[in-house]
Amino acid sequence: MADTVLYEVSDGLATITLNRPEAMNALNVAAKVALREAARAAADDTGVRAVLLTAAGDRAFCVGQDLKEHIGLLAEGSGHVMSTVKEHYNPIVRALTEAAKPVVAAVNGVAAGAGFGFALAADYRVVADTASFNTSFAGVALTADSGVSWTLPRVVGPGRATDLLLFPRTISAREAYELGIANRVVPSADLRAEGEKVARALAAGPTVAYAALKEAVAFGSSHSLSETLEKEDELQARAGASEDHTIAVRSFVQKETPKFMGR
Repeated sequence: MADTVLYEVSDGLATITLNRPEAMNALNVAAKVALREAARAAADDTGVRAVLLTAAGDRAFCVGQDLKEHIGLLAEGSGHVMSTVKEHYNPIVRALTEAAKPVVAAVNGVAAGAGFGFALAADYRVVADTASFNTSFAGVALTADSGVSWTLPRVVGPGRATDLLLFPRTISAREAYELGIANRVVPSADLRAEGEKVARALAAGPTVAYAALKEAVAFGSSHSLSETLEKEDELQARAGASEDHTIAVRSFVQKETPKFMGR
């Protein structure tokens, strides 16, 4: 991977780190390509059982598109400006949301625009008490991308999502927790350790069941109750046939701590 994004796998946990702290982890072309590759690698690697998405520095998680590069590309009439959503943002969000494993975002600072979108694409968000969020899109005369028009209404409700998109503003860590954007708020100095703790706990858990839970929630959000009941039946059969399920039941009966195999 390019050094704009760092990628490391250790004991079943893939850590993806946005690494442009001097630019508040803004997304230039190199960073978008590297992040897309890292997200796909983590999703496709069967040895990876959880993903931690975070960023270098303490000012920003990701402020979205690198507008300095963007304005230059606009001046050149580059086709990249209109193709980056399809070529980069969409594959990144799909890789994170569709990965058959939990994704944890450790948000260390400002998360704006696409950066907000990537945080929302995670299954669980650990947020520093100094972090903040902003949709930002309307502020630069753009519509939502990076899945925000799908994820944000499901987290905060359609009315609040529309408000936050029409009138972009800074959302503090405390408000993010109250809105359900943040699952956990911790002191800034503890963020990396806490994010890794959560991600490692998930990496040691029942991977097949987690994958089924992600699929069930995504399916249920856009289907009828009857369709969702059928889907739950299908997914429960898959989870019930897993080795992890047998281990969990045996450990429960024997009053032991289960050691899941991820299959």
